[in-house]
Amino acid sequence: MKRAQVLMMSVLASAAVLSGCSQVEEVTNQGGDTTCKDFLAADEASQNESITKMLTDEGKNEPANAELAGTRVSITTYCQTVGTPESTIKEAPHL
Repeated sequence: MKRAQVLMMSVLASAAVLSGCSQVEEVTNQGGDTTCKDFLAADEASQNESITKMLTDEGKNEPANAELAGTRVSITTYCQTVGTPESTIKEAPHL
């Protein structure tokens, strides 16, 4: 009986770890290395997080709302015209 309980706890723990890992990968913010495909598919809040990380990684201060909006428009335009789905958002012209 004790072996069955230990086995069941091991299975549950393994399942929790494996499901947690896949969620962590989805949440990881890649900043400027975010692809155009992922950026365009993301919601506005996730786009803002990627832009903020990209700009702070470049050594700039955290952007104000106007800078976020302008950079988002620039990246979106770039990704929809010249960029490819595999292009990264740091390749887009931005301040």
